[in-house]
Amino acid sequence: MKVMTAREAKNRFGEFLDASRREPVVITKNDRPVGIMVSIEDAADTLLPEFLLDKTPGYDGWLFEKVTATLERLDAGQTTLHAHDEAMALLRERVAARNRRA
Repeated sequence: MKVMTAREAKNRFGEFLDASRREPVVITKNDRPVGIMVSIEDAADTLLPEFLLDKTPGYDGWLFEKVTATLERLDAGQTTLHAHDEAMALLRERVAARNRRA
């Protein structure tokens, strides 16, 4: 991961943009990290777009209830955790099945 000072990023903005297209670039000020620049392509693979999009009214409450219920089932031993790769595979299968029905 590349690191640039805020001054370097400002003075060499083109290079800063090019670097961020190749890998995340951490921006520092006074030797402390203050931000990170990632390409649109990299950001699309994260939860970042979810934070930037307007949500349907009530979405946050619905999500909070779902997470709370899942944590309660986990504490009660009614469900188990999956490894990340396994969880992602299961999620992809569910999304694909839902898309086939639609």
